[in-house]
Amino acid sequence: MSGHISRGASPATGAENRLFVAHLRGSHLHTTQTEIEAPGPAGPLKGTLLSPDTGDMPVVLIVPGSGATDRNGNAPSWLQASTYRLLAEGLCEEGIASVRIDKRGMYGSASAIPDANDVVIDDYAADVHSWVAAIRARTGASSVWVLGHSEGGLVALLAARQSADIAGLILVAAAGRPLGPVLRQQLQSNPANVPILENAMSILDSLEAGDRVDAASIDPVLMPAFRPQVQRFLMSELTIDPAALLADYMKPVLIVQGAWDIQVAVQDAELLQRANPQAEMAVIADANHVLKAVRTADLQENLAAYSNPDLPLADGVVEAISAFVHASSLNRA
Repeated sequence: MSGHISRGASPATGAENRLFVAHLRGSHLHTTQTEIEAPGPAGPLKGTLLSPDTGDMPVVLIVPGSGATDRNGNAPSWLQASTYRLLAEGLCEEGIASVRIDKRGMYGSASAIPDANDVVIDDYAADVHSWVAAIRARTGASSVWVLGHSEGGLVALLAARQSADIAGLILVAAAGRPLGPVLRQQLQSNPANVPILENAMSILDSLEAGDRVDAASIDPVLMPAFRPQVQRFLMSELTIDPAALLADYMKPVLIVQGAWDIQVAVQDAELLQRANPQAEMAVIADANHVLKAVRTADLQENLAAYSNPDLPLADGVVEAISAFVHASSLNRA
């Protein structure tokens, strides 16, 4: 495996888990992929259930990252990595079912609300509750794990405060700080942003204070990120501290972080683990933010991986998640 893993499982449990996974790999599993629905506010939420035909099995709910990211991990024009589809397929080979979803108001879930922008982050957390209940009813699964990628990690943490049916959390490329400082660091780290940096900082200051920003005051370059339609959502999440949420969580947690992630730093993963020392952490040496294999610090190679669905996930991603789910599920039995 490529990467460093810090975990608290006993050697005996780990050995049992490795034997179980090895058996599944050699068994040429039959799989089933079907549409699945959960109740939404005005219409159904929709997603894809991919499962190995092995009877009772753990299920991982994959909560997507920010913006118009679909159930496969793609977004119009710029993101075509298919990260969630590849992750689902990899987990299925390890005997783990998954549900990957479209957010309320988007794609297959378009009828769930009239306006996809009319949301706050707690709405997405409520949808996680709806999905967990629907998965349990559809599959009979005794264990439903919630995997949140990037912004989805914060959604998962919010959802976990109010659901006894979530077996545990898998936080993938999730920030360990409030979004405000993360966005400031992202903007300041790119020299190309110098001309718009002052405007960006001013916008963030206003939104963090709960004040909307008029479109006329936003540089056109910044409009996709800070347009008036998304400001309500941004204000709902900018000041939430994910580490504080994780500190109070008592169930199993795995933190997965790519060493070549240019959006969320390894230090964020370390902040999360310090907040909850019982959490396991896997730093994947060759993974970027969308979990694709990149071998160098070259920025262009890293960015190119965002639009290459044929590039595999980095070695160690699926292995770390599947080992955690199987071992933790055995401990729950």
